[in-house]
Formats: sequence, C-alpha cells, structure tokens
Amino acid sequence: MNIWQRLPVIPTIIVALAVAIMIVLGFWQLGRADEKADLLARYAAAKDIADPVEWPGDSEAALEQRLYRRSAFDCAKVTELTAVAGTNSRGSRGWAQIAVCDLADGGEARVALGWTRAPEGPLWNGGEVTGIIAPGPRLVADPPRAGLLALERPDPSDLPNNHMAYAWQWFLFALTALVIYGLAVRKKVFGPQGGTRHPVKPSEDDRDRPVERAEDDEEEDLF
Repeated sequence: MNIWQRLPVIPTIIVALAVAIMIVLGFWQLGRADEKADLLARYAAAKDIADPVEWPGDSEAALEQRLYRRSAFDCAKVTELTAVAGTNSRGSRGWAQIAVCDLADGGEARVALGWTRAPEGPLWNGGEVTGIIAPGPRLVADPPRAGLLALERPDPSDLPNNHMAYAWQWFLFALTALVIYGLAVRKKVFGPQGGTRHPVKPSEDDRDRPVERAEDDEEEDLF
C-alpha cells in the first residue's frame, strides 16, 4: 500500500479544501494590494487637480472616487461645534475646529474649519465653504475660516495598504495547516519508526502462528 492510500480520506479532503481556500484568499489579497496602490497613486495626483467636484454626501462609492479633490457646499445651519486634536500646516499641534452642518440641499456634512492653539475657537454661523475632501468624510476648509489658521493638508499616504500583509498571512496559514496535518498523520503513513511501512511476507514457520496486534496498530485503526 503506497503513502497516498494510507491517508485518511475525509480529513485529507477537508484539509486540502481549507488550504486551497486560504491560497485563493492570499492571491485575492495580492490583487487588492495592486488596486489599493493604484487608488493611492490617484489620490496623490488629486492635489494637482484644481477643478472642484460635487460633495459626495453619504455615497461611499462617490467618496472613494473623490477623496482629496477640492469641493464645496453651503452650510445652511451649524448644528454642532467641537474641537479635536489637530495639526496645522506648519506641523504644530493644537486643535481642529469641527462644525457639523445641515446642507442647503439636504443631508449633513462635517467641515474642519481651521486650527487654533486652544480648544476654544471663534463662532461660525455657516455659509459657503470650500476645501479638500478628506476621509470621514469631512471637508478640510481651504482657505480656513476667519480667525483660524490652516490645518495640515489631508495626505493620502496616511491611508494604510495592508493587503500585502494579509496575503502573506493567508499563505502562512495554508503552510501551517499542511505542516500540522502532516505531523498528525505521519505515524499512520510512515509507521512508528518514521519510514514507509511495507507489508512483510510471513515465513513458513510464521504462517500458523496467531497474529498479535501491536498497540500502535490499534491506535491507528481508531484514527
């Protein structure tokens, strides 16, 4: 009986399918890594495009296509003013003044109005605001509102591209599964001494003797 015939059928099929799925997922992540790299390159080029685009609203697809492009909207009503940690265009730490707006054409949007050293910022009652679309989504005002300094420009290099790492993780999972399964069945395939077991032809003196089963063979039958 050869090695392949000694492998347990159902467990081997299950492990093989699992490994195949992991490998497919690994190659899928490699493809996603290339797509993300192309997307980041497009975002990096967006800073040189002066033509504004329409605010994406709640559309995730539109946001992905318009990130880091210039845009504008009319803040009909300011519903909230808050301050969060932020960095200005010179790299100084401070506070970003954030407004939540009801838009004139419906919907809601967040706008980063500008930077202050202290959390307290000037009041803002809304109106037309222009800037750069950043993840969130939010509009980073450019120019900043009166009494505020410019915030650091949104940088597409801050977006992670972890797909390559995910791909190698799937490949590692597949290899690990094969190694663990190989260790689990090696005794059944190769025998207790580590070599491939071959049937031994009994001698004439042994033919009439009762066959004694080893404990290892009994354990293998239970596998």
